[in-house]
Parts: sequence; structure tokens; C-alpha cells
Amino acid sequence: MEILQREEAVPSSLPSPPSGMSTPALMLEASVWARIEAYTAHRFTTREVVWTVEGPGEFKPDLQPATITAQEVWDGTAWIAASLTAGPLGGVELTGEGPYRITADVGGGTVPAPVSEAFRRLAEYLAESDTPPGVSSYSYRLGDVEETMQRNPAHVARALQYSGAA
Repeated sequence: MEILQREEAVPSSLPSPPSGMSTPALMLEASVWARIEAYTAHRFTTREVVWTVEGPGEFKPDLQPATITAQEVWDGTAWIAASLTAGPLGGVELTGEGPYRITADVGGGTVPAPVSEAFRRLAEYLAESDTPPGVSSYSYRLGDVEETMQRNPAHVARALQYSGAA
């Protein structure tokens, strides 16, 4: 079984952020959730996901929690409803090559404390304003007082690791 494509809809709502966060960090809510969800296979708010897969074999959604709502197979000219049987691993059995289109409602549940803490760390890290936007290093001197700061230019790309959220 091979996944050819996965289309994930944007959720209509986001989980509530942890309390006690700074205003700049709260302003990054949507982008921080998107980054955390891109890093994990669990979704905390419901959205529709459509997979296009080829068989044969068992297809089990790679995002959880998932409830399959539609199963279709390509007949050469159009998608037609398919009646697939449940597989031993909790997915559906693809008996032929397909391709198949599997639609599911994915997401839900309570955000675990470690994920909530990862959200807080990542949002606060990205909201830090140690350096002016887009600058990886700077120096400032006022009389005898001098401040120098350097930041890895890839700090945003590595924010999950650098913030401790990963």
C-alpha cells in the first residue's frame, strides 16, 4: 500500500493556548499550532483529510484520531463508492491496485500537558525580541556600555529544537 497524496483541510478552530503567555507569543497562535502539528501525527481539532492511496494492502490513516467517512475507488473515469472491509490493524483492506480515495474526520481530544508546554515554549521563543527582525547579529554601544548579540541565522527553522518544544 502506498500513499500518493494527502490533503488536509484547515481546522475551523484551534486548541486553547496555555495560560500565562505573553501577548506577542499569543499573536503567533495559528502558526505555532501549524508547526507543532506538522511535527506530530496527532491533531487536536477536527478537520477533513483526504488520502489518495494505491493497494493492495491495509490502509490505516497516518494522522490520528481518525474516523473514516468515505471510501472510493477510481474506475478509470470517475470516483465511485467502494465498500472496503476492516483490516486487522484498524484500517481498511485495499483489495486491488486502485487508486482509492479515503476521506476521514481527523482530530479531537484534550491537549496533553507536554504538548501544551511545547506550544508555550515555541511561541515564547519565536516571540523573543532580543534582536531586530531579520537580524542574526548586532552590536550597540552607548558610552562605556556595549552590547553584542549573535543568533544562528537558522534559529526560526530550528525553533522546535532550540525552544525545547521538540
